[in-house]
This record gives sequence, structure tokens and C-alpha cells, in this order.
Amino acid sequence: MQLILSLFPGIDLLGRGFEEEGFSVIRGPDKIWGGDIRTFHVPAERFDGVIGGSPCQDFSRKRRTAPTGNGVEMLNEYARVVTEALPDWFLLENVPTVPDINIEGYTIQRFDLNARECSLKQSRLRHFQFGSRRGLVLVPERRKAIGAPEKICLASEGTLPGRRGWGDFCELQGLPRNFSLPGMSIEARYKAVGNGVPIPMARTIARAIRSAHIRSDDVRLCECGCGRIVTGKEKAAKPACRKRMQRRRDRVRVTVPGAVTQNPSHFVMRD
Repeated sequence: MQLILSLFPGIDLLGRGFEEEGFSVIRGPDKIWGGDIRTFHVPAERFDGVIGGSPCQDFSRKRRTAPTGNGVEMLNEYARVVTEALPDWFLLENVPTVPDINIEGYTIQRFDLNARECSLKQSRLRHFQFGSRRGLVLVPERRKAIGAPEKICLASEGTLPGRRGWGDFCELQGLPRNFSLPGMSIEARYKAVGNGVPIPMARTIARAIRSAHIRSDDVRLCECGCGRIVTGKEKAAKPACRKRMQRRRDRVRVTVPGAVTQNPSHFVMRD
């Protein structure tokens, strides 16, 4: 059984998915419970993995105000804890426009996964960065979507007059319909659930980590980092992958100020 640390857990749908796949999860501090990751420290090499989704608002394409700086600060805190913990692997969840996270000693794989590819009805895209000290790569099992997609679950839905029922909202995130968060307001409950990685998606990634591959000539993956296997002379698995690779070649890479002091190029902007 692998022991993993969950950072920025909130109500930890991501960690719940890993638990359902047989991992043992320890949860770090979270603002929702009055905790502060900036004062949190861990011993080295006690955890097999570190998971978590740092705040994404500063990196969102839908942001209408100037970045606060909190996004980069929390990425730095995530990297600091990983550096302290020295796990075999780490998994960071955020939006597709989050900067690259580069931690010395780890190979990094970036990939997107849609909730529809994980037997869910909502078409919600999540973006991940997977780091491994052993050069492991993930090949998530992507299932064919069935039926018409449902409107995605957003953290803001609790403030809307036409919000869906609580049971329906929880079910779309992989929770039981009678899931309860006592002591929270209605808006806070919807926000806590809507912010989480859907549990079936978390389980898909947990299974991929459990059966991760070492990159070799026998296991060739799409060069965009999506985790799909390619065959023959192919370099990209899908047309969208080729577009992503082209954008990566064309973009100007910019170092984000204020990165972890040991490595001033810790984070690199990605379009």
C-alpha cells in the first residue's frame, strides 16, 4: 500500500479517489479548515507520493482582474513540500495555463483528462503534471463518452438561482447523492464540491500511477505529454496533440519571478 500526502485538499475528492483505489492518504492543512501550508513541513522519504491542486484563479483564462501573485506563491509552496518530502512521484492538478513545475530530480509529464473519459456525464477538463524520480510515465485509461454531456459542475453554482439540486450536483462529481457537509452554508457546500477533482477521474489517475510505465522503446507516448500510446512513426496521438506541440514550439518561455530560491527557473510560463 502506498502512503501519499494530499496538499490543498479542501474536502479532498482527489484523495478520496486514491483511497478507493487502495492508497493510504494523509491530508495536509487547507485554508477551508483554517490551515496554512506556509507553516507546514514534512520529513523526507516518508511518503510514496504527493498529490494536490493548488489555487488556479491567477492562471485561469476566465480571470478578469490582474493576478494576485497567490497562484505562483502556492505553486512555490507545493514545490517546497515536495522537495522536503522527496517522494517517488508527485501529481499536481491545475488549469491548462498553469506554469510548468520543474523540481530537480524529477521527470515531468503534462496531460489533460476529461471527466467524460472517466465515465462521468459532465464534460469537465482537468490538467495534471506528474513528476517521477524513476522516469515513470502515466497512460490513463480513457473510456468512450456515453450519452449527451451535462453542464459542468462549477464552484460558483451555489450562488446561482437556477442551481441544480444538491444530490444531482454531488452525483456528477462522483459523490453519493446524500453526501453531507454539516456546518457549511449552501454556497460553501457547492463551492467545496465544485472545486474538487471528480472522484472517478481521481480513481483513473490512481490506477494509472499504480501501473505506471518506465519510458522505453517498447512504450512510446505522444510527444505532447497527454499519456496516449503512439505506434509506428507517429509522434502525436491526435490532431489536438499536434496543435499543442506546435504551440509549445512557438511560445516564448518566460521565467516566473519569485520561484523557489534553490532554482530560479523553477516555473516556466506555458500558453
